Amino acid sequence: MRVTIDFDKCEGHGLCALTAPEIFWIDDNGYTQFVAEPDDAERDNVVRAAQECPVRAIQALEDGQA
Repeated sequence: MRVTIDFDKCEGHGLCALTAPEIFWIDDNGYTQFVAEPDDAERDNVVRAAQECPVRAIQALEDGQA
């Protein structure tokens, strides 16, 4: 799985960091940071974080998806 964030859309709500804190976090400057290729064990949390993003800025792409 590969994770991307469209930072033109991201408004920093932080729901992703609450949903999948091993993958998403807010840095000291208030910017969202993330693990681009998370462990498969985090798949469900990443998908849930993408679904809960209010501006749909997160994409969780399965291997082989463009």
